[in-house]
Amino acid sequence: MKRYATAVWKGTLKEGAGHLSTQSGTLENTQYSFKSRFEEGVGTNPEELVAAAHSGCFTMQLSAYITGDGFEIESIETKCVIDLLDGKIISSNLAVHAKIKGISNEAFQELVTKAEENCPISKLFDTEINTVATLI
Repeated sequence: MKRYATAVWKGTLKEGAGHLSTQSGTLENTQYSFKSRFEEGVGTNPEELVAAAHSGCFTMQLSAYITGDGFEIESIETKCVIDLLDGKIISSNLAVHAKIKGISNEAFQELVTKAEENCPISKLFDTEINTVATLI
């Protein structure tokens, strides 16, 4: 399986602007700029998209492990915060809140750790990954 996205940029780093499009069309000429990345501007930015990718991938992986162990998922919500410092992503921080029928906290935490280690986006990173998971 291969997926793609396209970025087009015009102008200098600070005054220029670009747009992003994805194969699925979910993002279509979505704007991004220096201001949307480093200040308060309209549009998205690479770190926000990485956060979306990591939270989505991790949550799907966790779902697969939970259902694979025979538990019923009511909901899983994962927030990802990407920390960019001096031009490097230094950490990806996942905060998970889940409602799972019949699972113990110990079993849940084990599956969270397994998902953190094995989701494809986690494997892509060369950075620290921190996860705090709460069963509701």
